[in-house]
Formats: sequence, structure tokens, C-alpha cells
Amino acid sequence: MESIESSESGIRVAGAYTQIISGRKIVVSVGKRKTAIARAIIKAGNGRYKVNGIPVEMWPIEMARLKMMEPLMLLNDKLRNAIDIEVAVEGGGSLAQAYAVRNAVARGIIVYFNTPIVREILKEFDRTMISGDPRRTESEKWMRYSARRFRQKSYR
Repeated sequence: MESIESSESGIRVAGAYTQIISGRKIVVSVGKRKTAIARAIIKAGNGRYKVNGIPVEMWPIEMARLKMMEPLMLLNDKLRNAIDIEVAVEGGGSLAQAYAVRNAVARGIIVYFNTPIVREILKEFDRTMISGDPRRTESEKWMRYSARRFRQKSYR
């Protein structure tokens, strides 16, 4: 289980790290779902949100687009337009990638703004947005067709 802690220096979330590069605050965060891995970079800007170089508003799959937009839609306009988000995602299927992006962006937003109210809003909406989903696929066993399927037994 991944930990979410509050300390004197600010709010810490597992999978999100703050860096100061040439005087600018940048947050790098990671989100996972099944075999999809998303890496998000959050920095000061004017509200751009790109996934694999494509603006998220132009993402072709509507369900995936809505899932990726959830963390931002919970913020007010002032906070939403204060940051730029760039995400690189790979592996998995389209919805697993969307959930991984959602996880990475939510973690990064919490660490970037460093206020407990943002974390509480996201946690109240959906706790898995921050903590992630630990379930993974079971590997295939030897001499079987899948992870748990045996050969059919014949009695006659």
C-alpha cells in the first residue's frame, strides 16, 4: 500500500516529486494501472494539458478523455489555468492508460499546490485517484492455456 503523508515541509504523496530547475518549480509524478505507466510533468503555465503530445481535448476515445480530465475538473478555474501538464504514457490498453494518466496527474497536482484542501477534494471524489489500483494480471503457468485454465478431463 502506498503512503500519503503530511510533514512540516509540505504534503508528500508516493510517486510525486518536486524539483527546482533554474528557479522554476516542477513536479514529476508517476501513475500506474495494470501494465500502463504514465509520467506527468507539472509546471507553471496557462492551462495546457497534453498526453503523448496531443491536447487532451482532442483525445479520440471519449471515456478515456473524461477519465483523464477528472483531476482538473475538480479544481477551480484559477488553479486549473495556473499549470501546464505534459504526460507520457505507454503500455496497457486505452482505458488502463487513461486511469494511469489520471493517477499521475492527481498525485502531481496535490504536490504542486501543496494545500490539504486539494488533497481532500480529490480523495473525497475517488480515493483510487491518489492511491492507485494494485491489481495486476496473473502470469500464465506452464502447460496451461491461461493463468488458471487446465486441460479438460475425460472420464469416458
